[in-house]
Amino acid sequence: MIHKTINDMARCQMVLATDLDGTFLGGTDADRDALYDWIRTHRATVGLVFVSGRDPAFIEGLCSDGRVPWPDFVVGDVGTTIAQMKDRKVAPITALEDEIAQTWGDRGARVRAALDGHPGLALQPTPFRYRVSYDMDPDTFDDRATGIVDELDADVLISDNRFFDVLPRGISKGPSLLRLVDHLGVAQTRVLAAGDTLNDLSMLVAGTPAVAVGGAEQMLLDALPDAPQIHRAQAIGAAGIMEAVAHFSLHPAMERA
Repeated sequence: MIHKTINDMARCQMVLATDLDGTFLGGTDADRDALYDWIRTHRATVGLVFVSGRDPAFIEGLCSDGRVPWPDFVVGDVGTTIAQMKDRKVAPITALEDEIAQTWGDRGARVRAALDGHPGLALQPTPFRYRVSYDMDPDTFDDRATGIVDELDADVLISDNRFFDVLPRGISKGPSLLRLVDHLGVAQTRVLAAGDTLNDLSMLVAGTPAVAVGGAEQMLLDALPDAPQIHRAQAIGAAGIMEAVAHFSLHPAMERA
């Protein structure tokens, strides 16, 4: 089985919903391989969802060499893509994206025009569907950009002090993950959300068990509430995910991993 169906996901013992950079892809080579091998060994009972700022082409390329496990579903583009994997391709789920598309409307062209040449912002060349993203230079950035975006009835998300994302109002990783989880019929108590930067905040406070992995951005740690369902891991990246699975007792095989 390359990718799980909706029914397969509903039968899983747990579902890992994980950010990529710094989280699923973070830590040492040995830590990453340990997590990936554990997932492959228990793939029948562990669902995998990538929740990332990355676009579909990146995800398809990332998994093509066989080292990184293929996800079953994807919440990509900072929550503006909700998709199922089919034949190793990211296939958007139209029913879950309709609201995103309607909320975004024609804002892409308007945002690019309004922020053209804005100090400290360099437009990323990827042709995103329902977002506009910039590389941000914090030393030259003019924060009036936030007000410009607000006047366009869109949201700004700044993460890692170097990315400036313009998103449909109310759309981010957390709401899109919950929309997907509801679609899959998976109980939120069986979903582990994992992240490391401020753009992961909305999914770490969405109500599922959650982990900010070791090495997480301080701004994320400062923003997280103290709550029993949120774990601040000591272990870095992939090892922090393993730590959280054990912490929350999400899978009976973890003690034998």
